[in-house]
Amino acid sequence: MAGVSFAGFHDLFLTDTARYADIVLPATSQLEHFDIHGSYGHLYVQTNEPAIPPLAECKPNTEVFRLLGRAMGFERELFAASDEELAREALVMPVTSKRFPRAGVLDGVSRERLKNEGPIRIDMPRGDAPFAHGGFDTPSKKCEFYSAALEAMGLDPLPAYTPPAEDPQTQPELAARFPLQLLSPPHSALLNSTFANVKSLSDQAGSAIIELTKTDADSRGLGEGDLLRIFNDRGEFRARLRLSDGVKPGVAVTLGCRWGSNVNTTTSTTLTDFGAGATFFDNLVQVEKAI
Repeated sequence: MAGVSFAGFHDLFLTDTARYADIVLPATSQLEHFDIHGSYGHLYVQTNEPAIPPLAECKPNTEVFRLLGRAMGFERELFAASDEELAREALVMPVTSKRFPRAGVLDGVSRERLKNEGPIRIDMPRGDAPFAHGGFDTPSKKCEFYSAALEAMGLDPLPAYTPPAEDPQTQPELAARFPLQLLSPPHSALLNSTFANVKSLSDQAGSAIIELTKTDADSRGLGEGDLLRIFNDRGEFRARLRLSDGVKPGVAVTLGCRWGSNVNTTTSTTLTDFGAGATFFDNLVQVEKAI
């Protein structure tokens, strides 16, 4: 209908985000679909061979797009290729990037070899380090301490300190209300919010913890193990207090993201001035005992 929009979601799990969607489609796991993997911290390419057929109505991303393309009447050549055909096409395309600045690194690597031999090292010299011979993606092709490109973007062309978007230096009035800078690194048992639905890992992670110095806790009348409300104008979540010598005064630390109410309820959607990344750690909050 005109003026009506729908949100679709395609995932393995019915996550908190998926619950906001109008339509949720089941996705295949790595065990159920074919894929090809490039290097991620190494110099090998390999295929992911399905171990079992897709369960029930689960489909990989590529099949969902193929079905949508056909249903919407898009050009057949854009959506007709199978995953294996896409892999063969990718392996014969010239590969150039900042890390691999020359073509030919995939020469001799084929779908058939990957299936028969397993992971294959790409054609890069042993001991070759990225940018060892220059070739930076800059106008001068050198590592530039003074960046004319940044200057043209209205940014400082020299390395300099820029205070966080939410900070006593930049927003003293906000910091007067929310004086704690909240940091949220991953928990060792979780990967951000991934695996939080696995009981053995969620049991290992335990309940949400907020770490403060004893000085910050004492000034608020808080003690070890207290259930706290952590909040700002954007939202709030609850966590148990752990006194720690590992954080600085004026800083609060919570590890990982459990499903449900968590640190994301307090996080800003503001983007960074350089790179348009997320400002996860520009997050001023206050804490108090939960009622």
